[in-house]
Amino acid sequence: MPEGPEIRRAADRLHEQLAGRRLESVWFAFPELAAEADSLMGREVTAVDSWGKALLTRFDDGRVLYSHNQLYGVWKLHDAEREPDTERSLRVRLTAEGRSASLYSASDVSLWPADRLAEHPFLSRLGPDLLTHGVTPEQAMARLTEPRFARRRLGGLLLDQAPFAGIGNYLRSEILFFAGLPPTARMVDLNAERQARLAQTILDVTRQAYEQAGVTNRAEWAADAKRQGESRRLCRFAVFERDGRPCHACGTPIERLMVASRRLYRCPSCQPG
Repeated sequence: MPEGPEIRRAADRLHEQLAGRRLESVWFAFPELAAEADSLMGREVTAVDSWGKALLTRFDDGRVLYSHNQLYGVWKLHDAEREPDTERSLRVRLTAEGRSASLYSASDVSLWPADRLAEHPFLSRLGPDLLTHGVTPEQAMARLTEPRFARRRLGGLLLDQAPFAGIGNYLRSEILFFAGLPPTARMVDLNAERQARLAQTILDVTRQAYEQAGVTNRAEWAADAKRQGESRRLCRFAVFERDGRPCHACGTPIERLMVASRRLYRCPSCQPG
């Protein structure tokens, strides 16, 4: 399941394909949107960004196309004259100056005035996006120490999209490892130094995953794992999916737990309970 960094990278690709160009063709499979298609003709795509797992395509008249890929949705980028090779069901197609972006298989798509996005039933439940909204370490720490979050165990809290949008299962394990915290830790029980370290780690690990296409491991650890013949999937992580393998930092076998009904990986020595 893609997490915030993967969705942000998809937004970047859509932005490169469409932004700064005027729409010459708009097609929607959904009847309620099809009626709006003509009103978007000639509009310029000003930006494409993300909020959690939602993609937001912004137009110069102040409207925003909200789309959520859910489990099966996928955007395909292509020349307007060349149809993608797929058997998926087309849901949305935007064409601007010879370039097309086609959304397949998704069902959660809607058009919103930008100033009403906060009323969207999904977005209204999300915290700020760690990659889109310019969250600072100070803001991250302040949010985590809010009364509604401070007494919750981090293993569950980090998957809740209310503090921050975009953290999923692999990021949760990697963040806790690099922060040196077990999933049972709570912000209220940490001193200011460890709170600040967690806030900075959340930002650093998420940013690295975005910049390095899902890689959260340290470069030297990944290189060593590669020399030992590990797959790229294993090399890219410090602890996630590495159960039974030695911790890169201390050699202790990584363990797998179930926390908040999702698998979590940790080093018992580096993240003592």
